[in-house]
Amino acid sequence: MIVCAGRNETFNFAQPIGVGLIESSINLTRLALFDKPDFLLFIGTAGSYGNYNIFDIVESKRAANLELSFLSNDSYTPLDNVLESDNKMVKNDTIVNSSNYITTNFELSKHYNEYGIGIENMEFFSVLQVAKEFEIPVAGIFIVTNYTKKDAHKEFLSNHDEAMKRLTKYLIEKQIIK
Repeated sequence: MIVCAGRNETFNFAQPIGVGLIESSINLTRLALFDKPDFLLFIGTAGSYGNYNIFDIVESKRAANLELSFLSNDSYTPLDNVLESDNKMVKNDTIVNSSNYITTNFELSKHYNEYGIGIENMEFFSVLQVAKEFEIPVAGIFIVTNYTKKDAHKEFLSNHDEAMKRLTKYLIEKQIIK
């Protein structure tokens, strides 16, 4: 099953699950309880921490939930905050960071790269968490729409339509969709 966030990020071939960590986890749990899919492929947009360019496509099976305060040693968590799917659908080792907040401090966000974290997407960590709980193979395919900097939202909006077209084209070329 192909899933996406929703709202302005929808595809006619994907099931919207909600925006952010909470909505996506609630709706994906509901989906898994009532109609458990054989696999999950999450598709969507992402912000780059500097190592990926606009419109780069990143496949991943790893996600993190590290807040900016972690980078400056201003917080800690007792939770397992990096998850990895053991499926073989994708081979990329790039970790996708997820938070309910969009990063706008590019100088600070570049430090995520030191941990192997290359992009951010608000939902992917919760998708992996739910998939892990229900033993569903999972992967993600993302297209970069913006850099994690002050005008990230403006850049996201200006690149969003083109990104959606390019991601759809990529999925067709990879024969994931028809």
